[in-house]
This record gives sequence, structure tokens and C-alpha cells, in this order.
Amino acid sequence: MAARHRLVSAAGGRIHLVEEGVGPLVLLVHGFPECWYSWRHQLPALAAAGYRAVAVDMRGYGRSSKPAATDAYRMTELVADNVAVVRALGDEPAVVVGHDWGAAVAANSALLRPDVFRAVGLLSVPYTPRGGPRPSDVFAQMSQTGQEGRGEADGGGEEFYVSYFQEPGRAEAEIEPDVRGWLAGFYGALSGDTMPGPGAPDPHFVGSGETLRDRFPVGRLPGWLGERDLDVYASEFERTGLTGALNRYRNMDRDWTDLAAYDGAPITQPSLFVGGTLDASTTWLADAIEAYPVTLPGLVSCHLLDGCGHWIQQERAEDVNRLLVDWLAALPAT
Repeated sequence: MAARHRLVSAAGGRIHLVEEGVGPLVLLVHGFPECWYSWRHQLPALAAAGYRAVAVDMRGYGRSSKPAATDAYRMTELVADNVAVVRALGDEPAVVVGHDWGAAVAANSALLRPDVFRAVGLLSVPYTPRGGPRPSDVFAQMSQTGQEGRGEADGGGEEFYVSYFQEPGRAEAEIEPDVRGWLAGFYGALSGDTMPGPGAPDPHFVGSGETLRDRFPVGRLPGWLGERDLDVYASEFERTGLTGALNRYRNMDRDWTDLAAYDGAPITQPSLFVGGTLDASTTWLADAIEAYPVTLPGLVSCHLLDGCGHWIQQERAEDVNRLLVDWLAALPAT
């Protein structure tokens, strides 16, 4: 069955989705800097297994609406978009699966709307309940510490990438003159087969007087990323720009305020986590994974894929497809 593209109404305008298959609904939510295309390997696999697989372009990405206001990209708005998509498709409760920022959006969709989302799958980024200091303060401290403890105070001059993304227009000025080249470097920097080796400058930090891409690998694409794949991503961001995508990072303090009532809250629906052993999201947040008996009491299965980087459903498509299908098959019937 050929994939179907269409737009549905949502809180922030119109959401573009790609749909394949029939059966129980599985909503797939991408991360930064990607689009629905990051699920190209999962859509047919889930459809073949008897599921209605739907991959969205989040607001600000691809063919979806791009509100001008920065605060339109707060977590509660993105959760509302997911709810609107499920209801427009007339198939609730649904399963939601996310990668990178999409994992956070999927987790909060399950947390805030358990009536709409009966199970949640998280790829690469573990669930971390709301709590602790304000996010901007955390990231400022990471910038001060820097790589191997060399921060602003002792001349290291390293700024954490999330802090670097906060000022509107700053990261855009680096990325948009050469979207294709920047994306190729960013994908390579976080891929298991092309990321910088031990001892190399960490690409998650920006050195004093540098740009983020100064630490990206050059000259070779990751094994999962063909030239035609890169063309798809580049053409989308060349058309839309990066502001909508970056605005997700610019709402983390708003999210911290908006979700205060959910401080420390667990997600109780059946859940899945799959991460890569070489992914900083997995290694930095190892404590979050260890806390899953408390924070994800409905966890069905948890997997770390050896030698895998951040782009897990593309780097290890067959493994992820198998884990998703097995997990879905084990879920209680609706």
C-alpha cells in the first residue's frame, strides 16, 4: 500500500502527516533537525505488521504550519497537536512513539493525555520527569563546566549547544547560509560510525569565537544517510528555514512553568525505550534510565543498541522495527 500524504487541522494550524497501513494507530513523532522522513523505514514495517502508521511533520517543520510566535512551540501546544491528529484520524486511544525531541513530546502526550494515548515508545532520549532547577540554569552551568571541565571561568570558553540555540537568529545565521552542509555535519557528529573519537572536541559544545559546525566531521556521510536522503532533509529546511525547529529549544523554561503540576510524575501506560550506547542522550541521562522502575512503572522493554549513535531508527532500522513490532504485539488489546 502506498503512503498517503495529507493535512489535518490542529491547534497550531495544519499538520502534515504521512500514513501507511490499516489497523490500530501508531503515531510517530520526529526530532531535531528532521521531519516525517526520519520514519521512512518504520512506516512500511509497521503497516506490514498490521498497524496504521502515521508520521507527522511537527509544527514548524516540513509541510506543517509555522506559527510566528516563539511561545507557540511550547510543549503543551505540541501535545495538543498530537491529540488533534489522533482525533482527526478517528482512532483513539493511540500509541505514540517519538525520537529525540519527539520522544519528549510523546512522553508528555502520554503524561498529559492518558485518555488519548494508551502506550508510549521513546527512542534515544529517556523520560525525565519535570523537576529540579529551571532548564536555562542547568544549561548555563553545563556551559560553564564545558568539555572536561574547561569552562568560561578558566578559559575554556565552551557553550552548551542548547544555550547556543536560545537567542533568536543566532543559530539560524550559522545554519541557513549552507543548510545542506550543516545538516550533513550535524548528522555525522551524532552518528555511531562518523562521530568524533575520544579526546576530540565535543560537538555538543561551541568553543569561544567558534560556531557549532566547527566541530562537525567533514568529508563522509554516515552509513545510514545517502545523498538522496540528505537532499530530502536539506530541501525541507532550505524552504522553511530553521526558526520553527529551533523554537522548540526556546520554550524549555516555559515548559518547566507550564508543567509544574506534573513535577516528578510517572508515566504509567505501557512503555518502551530504545537507545544507542554511543549516544550522548543515553550516556548523559543514564540515571534517568536507572530510574525507570519509578518514572516508567509500565515499562515493557528497554534496549541499548551497541555501537549506535543518536539517529537510532535510521542507523539501526531493522533492529528498531523488530523491537517496535514485538512491543506493539505485546500491548493489551484496545
